[in-house]
Amino acid sequence: MSNVLEIKNFSKIYSENKRAVDHLSLTVREGEIHAFIGHNGAGKTTTIRAVVGIMDFEEGDILIDGHSVKKEPVTCKSLTAYIPDNPDLYDYVTGIQYLNYMCDMFSVPAKERADRIRTYADCFKLTDCLGDLVSSYSHGMKQKLALIGAFVHRPKLLVLDEPFVGLDPEASFYLKKIMHELCEAKTAIFFSTHVLEVAEKLCDRVSIINHGKLITSGTMDEIKGSHSLEDRFMEVIENDEQI
Repeated sequence: MSNVLEIKNFSKIYSENKRAVDHLSLTVREGEIHAFIGHNGAGKTTTIRAVVGIMDFEEGDILIDGHSVKKEPVTCKSLTAYIPDNPDLYDYVTGIQYLNYMCDMFSVPAKERADRIRTYADCFKLTDCLGDLVSSYSHGMKQKLALIGAFVHRPKLLVLDEPFVGLDPEASFYLKKIMHELCEAKTAIFFSTHVLEVAEKLCDRVSIINHGKLITSGTMDEIKGSHSLEDRFMEVIENDEQI
């Protein structure tokens, strides 16, 4: 399997030489679900924002399907779908207008977009609401709409920041199902989560970050061994704090 995402010696430096992320390197392969976990403030969201091209960085490089985020930002964005932890959508368009806009942005053909929108909207129970203004949607409905907008163009790389927050159990079930289907089509998925039980069951690989540094990365079995991911995470973090 080829590497879809390669983060190479990435550092993000804020004022007074504060390093939010310090020389981080990891890869995500095609068809792989890769969890990125750590405490609040560990550097997860900073890394994710750099990956999707909405945050500049000083050191290292990030490649998406071999293209540099720094040197080829438009190409990288065309290959990527990103859902932040709190999606900020256009309030004064309807749900279907938003989804058609996303399809236009990524040149999804009319026949394919109609089928995909219908399939995903039915999964998330949004079909009957697509004619309503986004401003009338609840937080959970907006999250579902943003997810559909990410799925419709079948991205090479799907990046999610806390995707399960705010979703009801049924929507969470279908999100996991769709993630597996995208992986079967060779999409690479990189996502942060605090729900370690979900990550343990869902992911092929996991990386743990603490205070901006990558502590460990590997297959789920390599990282957790005979323990739960939660127990292993706490052990790794506690050991790192003592260094």
